[in-house]
Amino acid sequence: MIDRTSLRMMQLAGQGYCCSQILILLALEGMGRENPDLVRAMAGLCHGMGDCDGPCGVLTGGVCLLGMYSGKGTDDDVADDRLPLMLESFRDWFAGAVAGYGGISCGSIAGGDCRTPDPSRCGTLLSGAYARIMEILVENGMDPMTGKGDHA
Repeated sequence: MIDRTSLRMMQLAGQGYCCSQILILLALEGMGRENPDLVRAMAGLCHGMGDCDGPCGVLTGGVCLLGMYSGKGTDDDVADDRLPLMLESFRDWFAGAVAGYGGISCGSIAGGDCRTPDPSRCGTLLSGAYARIMEILVENGMDPMTGKGDHA
């Protein structure tokens, strides 16, 4: 049975969004926010940063998502001290999740053609990554339904 988040991921993919954009869109939707500029910016990470040999958008989008919750965003803001450890935790999870694919590049994970990714590989990875990111946030006392500045 497909859960609500996985169904939404499939809908967004069907609407032409890539993995990095889907991660950000899910988080923004969870917070009840829209930020088309951020979603467009995440397109720079699509398809291995436009080159199948580049890093997977699930990895790069995931670290951006963690940064959205805990990085510096204004002159008066400071990055959360836990950000480096949260990034390390996600990178470690990601490395384990793709260990059998021959690398972290979009092409390796997508099965060769990063313009038409393998839904079983990429969908499973995307779903697992989003769940892991949400766990990391909660483990660090952050509420995924609020943005930075809205949580303690």
